[in-house]
Amino acid sequence: MRTIKEPEVRRNEILDAAEKLFSVKGFEKATVQDILDAAGIAKGTFYYYFKSKEDALDAIIKRRINELTARVKTIAAEPGLTAAEKLLSAIMALKPQNPVQEEFNPVLHEPENAQFHQKSLTESVLHVTPLLADIVEEGIKQHIINTPYPRESMELLLTAAMVLFDDGFFQWRPDEMAAKIPAFIFAMERILGAEPGSLAHIAGVFG
Repeated sequence: MRTIKEPEVRRNEILDAAEKLFSVKGFEKATVQDILDAAGIAKGTFYYYFKSKEDALDAIIKRRINELTARVKTIAAEPGLTAAEKLLSAIMALKPQNPVQEEFNPVLHEPENAQFHQKSLTESVLHVTPLLADIVEEGIKQHIINTPYPRESMELLLTAAMVLFDDGFFQWRPDEMAAKIPAFIFAMERILGAEPGSLAHIAGVFG
């Protein structure tokens, strides 16, 4: 007897298979038929949920951003953490959370996927910045952060971090990266009006 699955469950199974396939084979080389084989579905099932493999890639990006915002929201609501600890945890949450996500990142760095890469960065900034701004507001109340521009400050910092430390844009040598991390934290403390050295523990996130 054939198992009937909820549409969202089936859709996520297809995205899981496509994400892993794109990571291993590459987006350009992977075909819709490859996705069908990996997910164990018929062609009609795929096209019921997605118009093309590009549409599936777009859905993978949206899903990752939704997962990211959910993680940051959970961190922001944690009553046992200070604002500085929340900020550190939130920045750590921006990193890939499993091997498949980590292996998927190079897919977005392929030249033909520049539009998807740009969308991923843009949507991440738009969705995550308000959550980080709330944490900054909390830090202001705790007198460990002092800035009149909570949201704008985090827009600047998040955009800078996502571009500067993205291997798809720059391939820094270890010595260059070692110099840029403390420089970024220095700028972060100044922009947020935090005490010098108070955010130094964030350096481990970029290691």
